Parts: sequence; structure tokens; C-alpha cells
Amino acid sequence: MGLNIELLLKNARLPDGLIKDISVSEGRVLHCGSVFGHAESVIDCKSRLCLPGAIDMHVHIRGGEQSYKETWESGTKSAVSGGVTTVVDQPNTVPPLTDAAVYEKRLREAKEQSYCNFGINGGVYPKSDLKGLYKAGALAFGEIFAAPSSYGDALEESQLKDSLDKISEMNATATVHTEIVLEGDDDSLIDHDNLRPGDLEANAVEYICKLADPKMKLHFCHLSSPFSIDAVPAGYTLEVMPHHLFLTPEMFEDKENPGYGKVNPPLRDRKIVDAIWKRWERIDVIASDHAPHTREEKSAGFSEVPSGIPGTGTMMPLLLERCLEKGGITLESVLRKTVTKPADILGIEPPGFLKGQKADFAVYSNEKEIITADRLFSKAGWTPYEGMNGIFPEIVVINGEHVYEDGSFLQRSSEWICGDGYIAKEDKYI
Repeated sequence: MGLNIELLLKNARLPDGLIKDISVSEGRVLHCGSVFGHAESVIDCKSRLCLPGAIDMHVHIRGGEQSYKETWESGTKSAVSGGVTTVVDQPNTVPPLTDAAVYEKRLREAKEQSYCNFGINGGVYPKSDLKGLYKAGALAFGEIFAAPSSYGDALEESQLKDSLDKISEMNATATVHTEIVLEGDDDSLIDHDNLRPGDLEANAVEYICKLADPKMKLHFCHLSSPFSIDAVPAGYTLEVMPHHLFLTPEMFEDKENPGYGKVNPPLRDRKIVDAIWKRWERIDVIASDHAPHTREEKSAGFSEVPSGIPGTGTMMPLLLERCLEKGGITLESVLRKTVTKPADILGIEPPGFLKGQKADFAVYSNEKEIITADRLFSKAGWTPYEGMNGIFPEIVVINGEHVYEDGSFLQRSSEWICGDGYIAKEDKYI
């Protein structure tokens, strides 16, 4: 008797190079290999590379009062167009996510609009109800600000210590933004770099480590220097963003709008970027820190420009172009940093090719293409990677549903992924 197959991906080239058929039913992999049975729907992958959908564990999907910058629809469409099938929202929102009521309002908005799977972290502020947020479904907490940023004020030491202790007691994950900001004029990308130096970022990492329980689940966000990467002790995890691997301030010197390169932590010079690449194996996670602002906001006088750049739609294309075209990093390591390790840190289920695994896949083009903002779906309408090369997916499957092909969305498929503290956690994928 043949299998009852809802979706069949024929002739998919897996990461190991083998060509196989992937049969899917009820959002799960039934079988990977030769298939016997009738399929309700068939996608011919034509020997193109099929990868598990990426988990972008650091995005700022704006929405709510900031929907003019990005909505859940536009932000998650951008993610899917770049091969990301799960996003985790970091709550530097307006209003801030400080209690269950605000969390649940954001959750309703996400459920109504999201085009991919998503989790939402709880905000950590002086008045946050951390237990209430965890019971409401917060997947993790933070990013917790150890220094001020565009949308977050730094917590005092006693507040930081208390928050980390409470998160540790719940056995939840804390994600931390570590910077030390100096006083001075912030009139250029070079100034911005100098005011947030990488060696002081390392000092901030060490400061957090002294406050945190050494056995807690602690994750350092967007580290931007070799000093801070080296400062993270074994047992804690860290992430690096594509813009700290692929961009430098010098790349924006001759451009009309240098504000497009303003981000926290700042872009570093080529010497620092090269040193980060040399630490590729130490990096646990690559995440985008997708933080869109409008063209108008990014075109103000430099000191007034908000920090943040869009990036969830370009994360995987940039990494795959580096891996498959230029070399120096393996496909296995890219998948470890964008699929399996984020899932492990967050305690969620990764997609994959084994029987019973979640059927979230991206089928990639055999050709690289030039990155342009108009193919990324973000309301930002610009990208700092304009003109660079990327390898984009041509087909995306989420929860066993064929959702995207050749630049068009066919349908919407989305599941909320809640944290272990959720009251109804017996059904974690809702």
C-alpha cells in the first residue's frame, strides 16, 4: 500500500548532494527517498538545492504603532522570500511588551498577519511582569539592553541582576544586547563606530557574565568584534549578524545616504570583519537583527538617523552565495548556525528531512542574482546590500504548504511557537 501523500517534492537535492523525493503529510515529513503512492500535489525541484527553512531568532517586526515601518505581513513575507520559515520577534516595540495584556495584543496581530511561523519574546524593563509574560507564551526574554539603543534604555545593574535571576529561575532564555556607549559627536559611520568600540563591547559581555548565573540560558545578541566573541565563556551562546560579516563603513562613504549603514552595534572596519570571519566556528548563530526604518527616517541628518537595517530577506541569500560561490565556509556550518542551533537555544523543533520532522523547506536557485530592494517585500523599501550578490529561494514550503514560488505568494501558513511557560503548553505548536 502506498503512502497518503499531501505534498511531494520530487528531485530535491539535499545538503549531502543526493537527489531524493520528499513526501509530506499534515505538515510533517513522511519519507525521504523513493516514494510509492499518490501525491495530491507535486513540486518538481529539478535537482535544485533543498534546505530546511531557516530560523531567524532576532527580528524586529515593528507593527502596531510602528506599522508604517513594517507590518507582520510585510516583514514575514520578506523573511520567506529569503528562505526563512520561522522568525523570533525581539520586543523593542511601541508600546513595550511589559505584561500579558500587551503581549496578547501583539500575538493577535501576528496571528492575523504572519506569513511564516513565529515566536515573540518578552520585554525586559524595570516594570516588566516576567512571570506573566512567560505564562502568556513568551518564547524567550529580551533583547535586554546593557546600554541604550534606538528603542531600548539600559537597565541599572540591580535591575539587570534581578531580571537575569528571575529568568534563570524560570529556566527561560535571556538574550542580551551588550554595548558601552561613549559621549561625543555622532556625525558619521566612523564616529558611530568610535562611540561604540568593540573592546568595550567585550567589557559589557564580561559585565553581564558576572551578573548571570553560570548555568542559566544566556545568549549574547549581535556581537560585532573579535574581542567580544572571545569574551563569551563556554556554556553561553552568541550570535553575529550578516551586516557585521558583509558590510563596512567604507562601503557607504561614496553613497548618497550613509544613514543606510547606521546600526547598533555599528559596522566595523575591514580588519575587524576579517577577524570575525576567522572566528566562524565559534559563532553559534547567524541572525538578521531585521530592524527596518523608512527611507525618510534614514535620510535625516546622520545624528538623527535611527539605528537599524532590514535584513531577514537577505540573510540566507548572502550566506549561501558566500558558501556556494566563494567558499571558505561549509553548507553544514551555515545550516547549523541558521537552523539547528537556533532551535536548540530556543528549545523548539527544527525542520528537517527525517520522518516526523517539520516540513519547512526552501528550494534555492542554481544561479546567484543581484540583490535589489524591490524583491524583498519589506516596507522599508531599501536594503544596505543593494547591488551585492545573493542566492535566493525559488520555492518555499511552510508547515507542508506550498506558500511561495518565483517571487509570488500562493497562500499563507503560520504557526505561533510559544515558550515552555505557556499555560497550555501541552500543545506547543498552536
